[in-house]
Amino acid sequence: MELDLRNKGKIPVSQHPDFSVQGYQVIRELARNHEAGRIVYLAYNCQSQQPVVIKEFSIDHETTDWSGSKTYEREIALLQQLEHPRIPRYINSFATAENFYLVQEYKQARSLKTKCSFSATEIKQIAISLLEILVYLQQQVDPIIHRDIKPENILVDEQLNAYLVDFGLARRQSTKIALTTLSTGTPGFIPPEEQFGYALTQASDLYSVGATLICLLTNTHTVKISDSSLQFPKLAPHLHPGFRSWLLTMVQPNGKDRYPNAAVALTALKSIPVTGKASILEVLMAAIKLKKRTAMFALAVMGMGAVAITTLVFSQPGGATQQLEESQSLIDFQ
Repeated sequence: MELDLRNKGKIPVSQHPDFSVQGYQVIRELARNHEAGRIVYLAYNCQSQQPVVIKEFSIDHETTDWSGSKTYEREIALLQQLEHPRIPRYINSFATAENFYLVQEYKQARSLKTKCSFSATEIKQIAISLLEILVYLQQQVDPIIHRDIKPENILVDEQLNAYLVDFGLARRQSTKIALTTLSTGTPGFIPPEEQFGYALTQASDLYSVGATLICLLTNTHTVKISDSSLQFPKLAPHLHPGFRSWLLTMVQPNGKDRYPNAAVALTALKSIPVTGKASILEVLMAAIKLKKRTAMFALAVMGMGAVAITTLVFSQPGGATQQLEESQSLIDFQ
């Protein structure tokens, strides 16, 4: 989102809500969700001249959960308790006869929805930045699960720092989730356990992170991955097998097969190369972690002849190393 305040005085007032009484002037609309009855505006504070983001909630569209709280009330309550440089902070809120408005800090960053062309190395940097935010959320006394991680809700600045927005579906891990809010995220990014009404864990958001990264790596638009079959496009063949293994671990259907939390996933990712070929040991270890049926194959290969013979075989052009990597790629994407 590039901010340009130079033309703010030229925008007809009739095009946007008038918040002059509340001390804000709308610059332009940033996003709109027709189904949920929500609009996000870029505005500036008339007194401080600082840019802000104003999120509009249509009162007619808002429903209460089992505790009697509305979406915007839950979001405000969470934001007021958070203090992280890459989570836009809560500033203010106000209501009109028809709508409720949440005012947040503006970040000079673009939504991942607007730009999908990143190198694999840049995507890894974005992943690290995003996981750092999740580590913070999960380290709360009662861990917070965002529940709606997708390209639209992630902003990235010029330095590839990620910012996480829209905490409308976020919950404390111990909080009961109303039946009416189950699977209300975006199809394709919702972890299977949420779709079937099972308890969410700190591994639940990791599924959404993995799906988001795969979208970026394959330059796939959100709507094209919004499929209950979860058939992700094949990952680029130039990616390091360890990185592919890490990604596919993130999106395992069974939450117990993913990394247990963001801290573990982050530690694992930092040491993994993004591109290039893996050593035979790395290929075998990745196979063992991803597919149980591959374990027997790995043990058979490890039980091959003497070291000298093994070295000779694996060093030949088009030899076992290449075959194993090709076999691993086939296994990963079956």
